[in-house]
Amino acid sequence: MPKAITAPLDLETARSLRAGDSVLLSGTVYTARDAAHKRLCGLAAQGKPMPFPMEGAVIYYVGPTPARPGQPIGSAGPTTSYRMDAYAPTLLRLGELGMIGKGKREAEVIEAMKETGAVYFGAIGGAGALLARCVKSAQLVCYEDLGAEAVRRLEVENLPLTVVIDSLGNNLYEIGRTAYLARK
Repeated sequence: MPKAITAPLDLETARSLRAGDSVLLSGTVYTARDAAHKRLCGLAAQGKPMPFPMEGAVIYYVGPTPARPGQPIGSAGPTTSYRMDAYAPTLLRLGELGMIGKGKREAEVIEAMKETGAVYFGAIGGAGALLARCVKSAQLVCYEDLGAEAVRRLEVENLPLTVVIDSLGNNLYEIGRTAYLARK
């Protein structure tokens, strides 16, 4: 049975989630990929304010396609997360508590997650059109020049996700592989 959670996340919720948990996420999520992450970290390095509240923020690694008439967003599938690994620890330390993407994360990101209580959610790659149905509204926040990779504020309802790495560092990619090999 999936757990219903709301974004922005609070620390208690983030820390209660475990690798392998299925969740339905509702609330406010921000989109950002590597180019936007680089700019956000540049702001942080200069001591400038972030363009959206970082406390409890959930960032979805997505570059959505253009919306069809009457729709808030086009296809919105996750992108490969390792491209954000150079930037993620900085944003986690600024208050981000959730990341949504696909694929493995570097040890430095996992250590920052353990330090801050954050979680990494996996979204189903190849299901962008279905995931877009969970997006109720999308609004440009900043970096319009990045096109699909601009930062947007999404209001989502029951976005289906899996906790891939929890705040303790438990990693579903490792747990699943170990379980598979044990059965083999």
